[in-house]
Amino acid sequence: MAIDPQNTRRVTCCIVGGGPAGMMAGLLLARVGVSTLVLEKHADFLRDFRGDTVHPSTLEILDELGLYEEFRQRPHTEVTRLRGRFGDLEATFADFTHLPTRAKFVALMPQWDFLDFLAAHARRYPSFELMMQAEATALRRADGKVIGVEAKTAAGPLQVTSDLVLGCDGRHSMVRQQTNLPVEDIGAPMDVLWFRLSRKPTDPNDLVGSFGAGHILVGINRGDYWQCGFVIAKGTLEQIKRLGLDSVRDAIARLTPFLADRTHEITSFDDFRLLTVGVDRLTSWHRPGVLCIGDSAHTMSPVGGVGINLAIQDAVAAANLLARPLKEGKVSEADLAAVQARRLRPTQLVQWLQVQIQKRVISGVLGSAKPPEPPLPLRLIARFPALARIPARLIGLGYRRERVEL
Repeated sequence: MAIDPQNTRRVTCCIVGGGPAGMMAGLLLARVGVSTLVLEKHADFLRDFRGDTVHPSTLEILDELGLYEEFRQRPHTEVTRLRGRFGDLEATFADFTHLPTRAKFVALMPQWDFLDFLAAHARRYPSFELMMQAEATALRRADGKVIGVEAKTAAGPLQVTSDLVLGCDGRHSMVRQQTNLPVEDIGAPMDVLWFRLSRKPTDPNDLVGSFGAGHILVGINRGDYWQCGFVIAKGTLEQIKRLGLDSVRDAIARLTPFLADRTHEITSFDDFRLLTVGVDRLTSWHRPGVLCIGDSAHTMSPVGGVGINLAIQDAVAAANLLARPLKEGKVSEADLAAVQARRLRPTQLVQWLQVQIQKRVISGVLGSAKPPEPPLPLRLIARFPALARIPARLIGLGYRRERVEL
């Protein structure tokens, strides 16, 4: 198909995907004058049941950019502790109030609001462009190197030429698929049914997690409603449907008694959104002219809610390491490899911890008809509350915090 010259772009960096990694990378690169184009296939960011937890590690980055106070003026909820029930044990399992950071909380903000916030600040830089309803469909190649992308837009086909394509297009990444990058499938024993229930002023403010006989429920405070995740064994949705909606309502009521008076708000299985959980990572994140970061490079389990924040850390590392070679017009494979080398170990450690929790805790709960026995670490935290600072640090700050160096 012929491309109208008006539907071509020449930029230094073309970012495929306007999620957390893509928007943060775009903001940081444009901030130092790198010509950057972000392609987002949707018309807006308004999609429900996406990760909404903005962790202290990300809030520290916003502080370094001078955006912390403005972020806090946006509607959000600040959670200083994570509480939960594991069988008969109820306790605070993570306490963020002692973190060595300015932000001693997890911010709960709908992801679309967070992305709008980043986009608004990125647009202040003349070297930044965000195209909505622009779906990247193929990579462009020449002489064995990726030199840009082809995209479908509301105005017709678009051809982008760039020094670097940054794949930030999520777990079903087109960039990942078209580069044939090798994937290590680590696996996950669960899926999640996301749904909403109304919230009352008397409800808890904290994040809620409940582990009961054969079932797990997570509740995220979204102000006037709860975003709930009902965790099920992988591939068992049809079996659950055969048991009927009342069995799910009853399980939710047992797991979180304060929600028992509103389970009638679930009127059919159409009220659930299935998240098929996977854990994997690319063994190589790059090829000449292209680099994957965030979920495109490593699909995360929802355990700990760390996906957004790991993607943000990837974006900061990528911008720190690639801004200069991009401005000089000589991005090498060694530069791209440096990003992977910087971020691979934190990714491996987080995924290892997620897999251990999946194997040692979640699988046992989902496969049991009896109330679960709390694991030793949780029993110790319940007995010695100061130990709740340890999971708070792992969740809130991660294994390697990136600093904005631009």
